[in-house]
Amino acid sequence: MHHALIVARMAPHSAPDIAEVFADSDRGDLPHLVGVTQRSLFQFGDVYMHFIEAEQDPGPAIARVAGRPEFLDISRRLEAYVRPYDPETWRGPKDAMAQRFYHWERDRSPAGR
Repeated sequence: MHHALIVARMAPHSAPDIAEVFADSDRGDLPHLVGVTQRSLFQFGDVYMHFIEAEQDPGPAIARVAGRPEFLDISRRLEAYVRPYDPETWRGPKDAMAQRFYHWERDRSPAGR
């Protein structure tokens, strides 16, 4: 599994609206085209965090679908609620992806317990 964390800023009280945009999208084909198996949205103050689990690295897959009407529709709908974390460095979706620098996972084998 691959994971990605997209970080941005969100408008106050917009969590239900953002969730609705993704609920609509998740009923369509776009998650399957990207290979998304799980999505979670988080808020910390005005910080928006969008966690994706995917079958393959979602970065290149997102880049491939960025011009599709479904992706453009989500982007347009989110404009009212979500803005780049750092507008000066944002050029596209890849510029909003956090870089993982540490990972730990519990050994799930019976011998490792």
